[in-house]
Amino acid sequence: MHELSVVMGIVSIATEKAREAEASVIDEIELDIGKLSNIEMDAFEFAWEQGVKETMLENTVKTIHRIEGKAKCLACKTEFAIEQLYDPCPVCGQYASDIIQGKELRIKSLVVN
Repeated sequence: MHELSVVMGIVSIATEKAREAEASVIDEIELDIGKLSNIEMDAFEFAWEQGVKETMLENTVKTIHRIEGKAKCLACKTEFAIEQLYDPCPVCGQYASDIIQGKELRIKSLVVN
């Protein structure tokens, strides 16, 4: 389960940023997680519950924005929504595309106190 290592990375980054701001509490955290990021959300939620215990994030309000997948066909330049990394272009049927969005995994914001 790589979700636990992702959660621990988030805890580490958020804690570091809170300490830089001389805060003792992280009230809120906002995350962007792309639907193509290979994060299984049930596993992530379980890992979150375990990973934030006895950290600055233990009582933090967490908001997650799921980012839809979007690609641009390398052949015909059409932009289109995708559910999986190798969905074909709906216009020309080619499989080669650039992923424009959906692989994000980032801390969008922190509210500290």
